[in-house]
Amino acid sequence: MKEHLHILQHSIGVDQYGEGRQYRNHFCTGEGSKDFDACRALVENGLMTERAGSELTGGDSVFHVTPAGIDYVALNSLRKPPEQKLTRSQKRYKEYLRSEADESFAEWLGIY
Repeated sequence: MKEHLHILQHSIGVDQYGEGRQYRNHFCTGEGSKDFDACRALVENGLMTERAGSELTGGDSVFHVTPAGIDYVALNSLRKPPEQKLTRSQKRYKEYLRSEADESFAEWLGIY
């Protein structure tokens, strides 16, 4: 389910393609929130574990992704489309956009 995959990806800090440094492993939510039932379903499927909340979490539960959940993310994340090859002119224009110049593209090129 797309919603479950998104929760797992967010919990470990990766993008929709499953890429990025997995710099965390937690998801905090409580009863009545839109994600709570989905997290409980992930626990039932062995993709997350649940720990009772504390004062630190305002009583909300803390969910952690299991190794099986990490594997699930790797297998079910979107596949990144191949990068489009850019022409020399397209690369130059992208460089202009990244420069955040206060001049027109023609001025940036030195035409005017």
